[in-house]
Amino acid sequence: MKSHVQVKKPKTMAAILMLGSFIGLFGETALNMALTNIMEDFAISAGKAQWLTTGYLLVLAILVPLSAYLVRWFSTRQLVVAALLISSLGAMLAALSPSFSVLLVGRLVQAIGTGIFLPLMFSVILLIFPIQKRGSVMGIVGLVITAGPALGPTFSGLIISASSWHYIFWVMVVLNLVLVIGALSMENVSDISKPKIDVGSLLLSTIAFGGIIYSLSTLAETPFTEPNVWAPLVVGAAALGLFIIRQLKMPQPMVDLRVFKYPMFALGTLLMFLTLFVILSVAILIPIYLKSVLAYTSIAAGLLMFPANLLNIIMAPIVGSNFDRVGARIFTRLGFSFITVGAIVFLVILSATTPVWQVIAALCVLFLGISMTIMPAQTHAMNQLPAKLYADGSAAMNTLTQVAGAAGTAIAITLFTAGQNSYIAEFGATNPAEFLASGTHTAFYAVLAAAAIGLIGSLFIRNNRTVAE
Repeated sequence: MKSHVQVKKPKTMAAILMLGSFIGLFGETALNMALTNIMEDFAISAGKAQWLTTGYLLVLAILVPLSAYLVRWFSTRQLVVAALLISSLGAMLAALSPSFSVLLVGRLVQAIGTGIFLPLMFSVILLIFPIQKRGSVMGIVGLVITAGPALGPTFSGLIISASSWHYIFWVMVVLNLVLVIGALSMENVSDISKPKIDVGSLLLSTIAFGGIIYSLSTLAETPFTEPNVWAPLVVGAAALGLFIIRQLKMPQPMVDLRVFKYPMFALGTLLMFLTLFVILSVAILIPIYLKSVLAYTSIAAGLLMFPANLLNIIMAPIVGSNFDRVGARIFTRLGFSFITVGAIVFLVILSATTPVWQVIAALCVLFLGISMTIMPAQTHAMNQLPAKLYADGSAAMNTLTQVAGAAGTAIAITLFTAGQNSYIAEFGATNPAEFLASGTHTAFYAVLAAAAIGLIGSLFIRNNRTVAE
């Protein structure tokens, strides 16, 4: 059986898919640097403002499972063009928003486009390149996944300092529309079988992921004892259980959960989940810390985060090109070791008077680890699956990683708020820099927990290069 589908211009297709995904992932965190500005413009709290990120991730988590259906109903070109146009529409709405409500709606529409695009990138790239070339290609994919969310605060900091946060969206509109021109000539690589859409599965997945992420996000400003926090979590968890049972019993499931019967796929997905949790947590905490505690401007805060992102950009192709020789086991162990050390350093150094060079150094250690975990974990996981399960594997992996991003953002802000409140209760609110620093410090315990679990998980990775038949 062929390991890939022959197309005329695989590199061009891959470039369009990667750039489109980069823009979508950039959109996940691009507003983090602008949150303080948006909070001032619309007179809202940090808990409410974080819905711009969490809401975006919420839509992705709901929509991504549907991608396994979409690739069997529509051609590759139709899906790519539609995703880019929907993203552009959402970005335009956000750019023109006169109120927070309109801005949030624009973000949610934008997320629909990314939700279609992201899983499509994985499944198409796996189909158009032979397995012996996947290491280097997926190295670039790994760079896209980490650089998009990580560079969001840096680029948006530059844009905000030059004009206003509205132009973050105008930049995305222009880039998406340019990609539409290239996407019009893309070849179809998916098997269009038009399976019957199971409405029950759609409803259950929507309630499951929507309820869980909504509950986590509401925790930022509401105690867990309140019904609007625990009730969505209970309903979401119950719906998730029913969704899993339904998928396993259906002859043609919405997402074939049998992908998790491949142990290395399941473990690789867990490591991806933890890495995205760390990336999105750090991407929302560090901009707030640099701007609100150390009093840097948006442009300065963005530039201070750039060395860590540059290190990730340099390392991603190096890790990718050496993946087939070294394997996932060594890379993931090294990577999570660095992430764990970085998280510990942050917990030791963070205060209202921390020298900024220490923050940059700790961030570099963290991102050095991230560059060694995300692509090896992802590629090793997907390589375990037969080609017929790529779309299902991609949908399952991407759904869980978007849940990880939403959980990371929500839990980070929840702990950030809890840390502030704890400090204020003990010492009062006379020194904002001190209680904001305390909040950031508290939130990094979640980063350390994710890193430690990932390090333990990496010990069980096996370098099995055989693709499942």
